[in-house]
Amino acid sequence: MAEGGMSLPVIRQFGETTRRDSWWLQPVVVFLGFSAFIVYATWAAFQAKYYTYGPYLSPFYSPELFGPSEHSWFGPQPSWWPGWLPFSPAFFILWAPGGFRFTCYYYRGAYYKAFWADPPACAVGEPRKSYWGERGFPLVFQNVHRFFLYVALLFLVLLAHDVYKALWFKDEATGVVSFGVGVGTLVLAVNVVLLSGYAMGCHSLRHLVGGGLDQLAGRPARRRAYDCVSCLNRGHMLWAWCSLLGVAFSDLYVRLCAMGVWSDWRII
Repeated sequence: MAEGGMSLPVIRQFGETTRRDSWWLQPVVVFLGFSAFIVYATWAAFQAKYYTYGPYLSPFYSPELFGPSEHSWFGPQPSWWPGWLPFSPAFFILWAPGGFRFTCYYYRGAYYKAFWADPPACAVGEPRKSYWGERGFPLVFQNVHRFFLYVALLFLVLLAHDVYKALWFKDEATGVVSFGVGVGTLVLAVNVVLLSGYAMGCHSLRHLVGGGLDQLAGRPARRRAYDCVSCLNRGHMLWAWCSLLGVAFSDLYVRLCAMGVWSDWRII
């Protein structure tokens, strides 16, 4: 009887590979992009100022549950807030969109490579010999993504309402409120479109609208919803990055207008 040989998997050292392309470029770009956003978002959240300008409200602070501006739902800083902890309205809400992005199926694949080198790229050695998986802490936390989806969909409604409020400008001299469209209105509107494209293409949403059935034949409404989500899902990476830049720029635009660095141009 002929004996067949079996080749064992090759164990590579960290970064070892036979690839000749620039495999390191993508994880480096992802690392720099994510790091820049995390640093800026953290800095902006701790500022607790310059997040409103007229009818505009930064998406980093929306909804403003507690705070000093006219956008606040429940008034200024609550009395029960600990004195040793800096107060910022952003602390009440950033956990929701942050958790949605952190557990996103696309993002986790991107930052697994860029931050944890797990692995840094296909056919490239990683700095560990065992498989971590997502059954233990902290990676098991990724399984709550579908629950963050429900919260993210609610935030889309709230941000869309902010765009509506950004259509009504108050004359400081007379106190009269009138309809108008400023550049800031368009910035906030584009942000909602980008965030909607990202959230509506979520893998968990596709499972929610169509994954519970063995077949979609004879279910035209479910099939249409599934196809729409699938269409957005095919560009999920692009929506993810564009929406990340969009939400950061929206905060920056409102901030610079509030600081007097930029002037908001009224189109209508």
